[in-house]
Amino acid sequence: MKNQEKKSLFSIEILGIILGLLWIAPFYLMVVNAFKTKRDIFSGVLGLPGTWEFENFVQAFIDLSFLKSLFNSVMITGLSVGIIIIFSSMAGYALARNKSKISGVLFFVFVAAMLIPFQSVMIPLVSMFGQADMLNAAGLIFMYLGFGCSLSIFLYHGAMTGVSKSLDEAAIIDGASRFQLFWKIIFPLLKPISVTVGILNVIWIWNDYLLPSLVLSEANATIPLKMFYFFGQYTKQWHLALAGLTIAIIPVIFGYFFAQKQIINGVSEGAVK
Repeated sequence: MKNQEKKSLFSIEILGIILGLLWIAPFYLMVVNAFKTKRDIFSGVLGLPGTWEFENFVQAFIDLSFLKSLFNSVMITGLSVGIIIIFSSMAGYALARNKSKISGVLFFVFVAAMLIPFQSVMIPLVSMFGQADMLNAAGLIFMYLGFGCSLSIFLYHGAMTGVSKSLDEAAIIDGASRFQLFWKIIFPLLKPISVTVGILNVIWIWNDYLLPSLVLSEANATIPLKMFYFFGQYTKQWHLALAGLTIAIIPVIFGYFFAQKQIINGVSEGAVK
C-alpha cells in the first residue's frame, strides 16, 4: 500500500515538473531573446545569446514611455479598484440588510448585468461618454465602476449573509450611526472578500486593452495599450518588442511578491468562510 502511495506521489511530482516547465517555457523564450540582436533571434531562438544586449531594454524603456504608462496603469487600476470596493461593499450591505421587494429587484438587476457582454454596449457607451466629454481617465474609471460593481456586489451580498445582524443592533443601541456601523464594524469583517474582489478587479483592469483603446489617447495610454502601439512600431524588430514586453511584466511580478502574503491570506480566509 505504501509503495503504491509513493508511486502515485512520484507520478504527481513528475507531472508537476512537466507542467512547470511548460508554463515557464514562454517566459524563458521572451527573456532570453530580449537580450539578443535581431540576427541572433532568427539564427537561433532557443539558445542563449552570444552577446547580452542590454541596450535593447534601454531603447524599449524610452520608446515605451514606461514610467508614464506605468503611472497611468497604477493610477487607473488603483482608483478604479478602490472605488469599486467602496461602493460595492456599501451596496452589498444595504441590499443584504434591507429585505424588501425593491432591494430584491435591484439585486436581481445587478446579477443579471453580469451576463451582458461589454461588446453589446460598447458603441452606445462610447458615444454617450464622448458627448459628455468624458473620454479620458476619469470617464474610464467611471466605466470600470459600472462594469465591475455587479460581480463585486454579488460577492459582498453573499458575504453579508455570514455577518450576524446582532452586531448592527448592538452598535445602534450604543449610539453608532449607520455610517460608523458599516465602516468601523462591518467592513473590517469583510476583509477576506474585499481582498478577493480586489484581486479579481486588479487582474481585469490592469490587463484590459479594449476599453482603454476606445477611451484613452496614445499620450495617456496604459501599459497594455502602449504595448499595442509599441508592437505595431516594432513588428519586425523582435529584440526590441520582447525587451518591451519583459519590462511591462516586471511591475506585475513585483506587485505579486510584495502582496503575496495578503493575497494568500485573503483568499484562504474567504474560502474557509
